[in-house]
Amino acid sequence: MDLRWTGTSRSALLALVCVLLCAGLHSEGRVRGGASMVYLRRFIGCAVREFSFLAKKPGCGGLHITTDACWGRCETWEKPVLEPPYVESHQRVCTYNETRLLTVRLPNCSAHVDPAYTYPVALRCDCAVCLTSTTECVTSV
Repeated sequence: MDLRWTGTSRSALLALVCVLLCAGLHSEGRVRGGASMVYLRRFIGCAVREFSFLAKKPGCGGLHITTDACWGRCETWEKPVLEPPYVESHQRVCTYNETRLLTVRLPNCSAHVDPAYTYPVALRCDCAVCLTSTTECVTSV
């Protein structure tokens, strides 16, 4: 059996690969992952992603900020066990591993209000246990 690629079949394969890659680039969101881009619909893990929010505090005007934050899906599971509390769980959240703090000045602050607003910028994110000292951890009863 002859398995050599002809010029025509190689060109057709390259064209198909290009079409599939281009379709993927336009149909899915992307997140920073080093030099390459990671597709969010298939992504499992934790990564740095651009995020925008309105910074505000009483006595000042708001300021739109775009920064880097953590985003992702982390492995979580629970299984029943025979001893109390009758469940064994492994729950991780996508959270900051390394940050730096940035401070901006909010506009139109009253005379008695400090216009400084400090927020974290994600440098590295990981799946980890949720620490209530640094993160708002949502639990259910």
